[in-house]
Amino acid sequence: MKFIDIANIDIKSGDGGPGHVSFRREKFVAKGGPNGGNGGKGGDLIIEGDPQLSTLLDFKYARKYEAENGIPGGKNLCTGRNGRDKVIKVPVGTLVKNAETGAIIADIVESGQKEVIAKGGAGGKGNAEFKNSVNQAPRYAQPGIPGVEFNVTLELKLLADVGLVGFPNVGKSTLISVISAAKPKIADYHFTTLVPNLGVVKIAESKSFVVADIPGLIEGASEGKGLGHQFLRHVERTRVLVYMLEAFSEDVVSDFETLKKELYKFNPEMEEKEKLICINKTDAVDDIKKKELESLRFEGSIKPILISAVSHVNVESLKNRIWDILRPEDRKEVIG
Repeated sequence: MKFIDIANIDIKSGDGGPGHVSFRREKFVAKGGPNGGNGGKGGDLIIEGDPQLSTLLDFKYARKYEAENGIPGGKNLCTGRNGRDKVIKVPVGTLVKNAETGAIIADIVESGQKEVIAKGGAGGKGNAEFKNSVNQAPRYAQPGIPGVEFNVTLELKLLADVGLVGFPNVGKSTLISVISAAKPKIADYHFTTLVPNLGVVKIAESKSFVVADIPGLIEGASEGKGLGHQFLRHVERTRVLVYMLEAFSEDVVSDFETLKKELYKFNPEMEEKEKLICINKTDAVDDIKKKELESLRFEGSIKPILISAVSHVNVESLKNRIWDILRPEDRKEVIG
């Protein structure tokens, strides 16, 4: 299944039904008064979070969504039926924006969460509403209020506690497959991960966190180079960023700075997130290189965690370090 994480759709809420103009026509009633009913309200446009959905693929083919118009009022003071609401189901983690202004309309972060993004127009009043001592036989009614119509952008941001970021082929997909039940799809070319992947990492009974494996970045990703720029939005919601570096690199510190720069250029708020640095594939380098890597300090004080995702070396230590940051109050329960 193709992963689609951004889509544009046209939406329209229902128009209000017009009010009705009519008069009583009963036998032996010489001058029947006005009895036109009010029109019904137009239907609302509602966004709902659906945990069964994982992409915005459906919106690639269906781009226009309309709620039902309100039914006109009738004679004998009959009020028109309200128009049916239109419910649009989206994956949990979807941000809804006004495509023209960029303003955030709704942020769907929970299963079953419903948000009205376009209210239906009010129904018009029938002529019975306008009868008064001065005007005993009004011959007019209100039209219904039109619904609202505009273009919205749906933007899916994976809901994860931890984001794995790194260059292509550094081993992120292997790591997520080791620490969780996720089975990432991997391609046989440079940009190996095809789509972002979510994995649930279990620490202890009823204690777990969600990690997102983001397709590999390259320098210039924030300007649109490579594939990583398509998925940078998925690390915006995470609480912890795990920078994954490769032991074979000629300059892992420079690699870290490049990754950090791309994230910060995409969104300066990334700088505020907690970070861990792990160096992968250390089972394939000699002891001298390992000591050299162990002695490194990033940003002056951050000590890297040396791991091997393939050999599972120090993988548990990495999981526990992440848990320390996410749930420090629960750490004693896990190790106690």
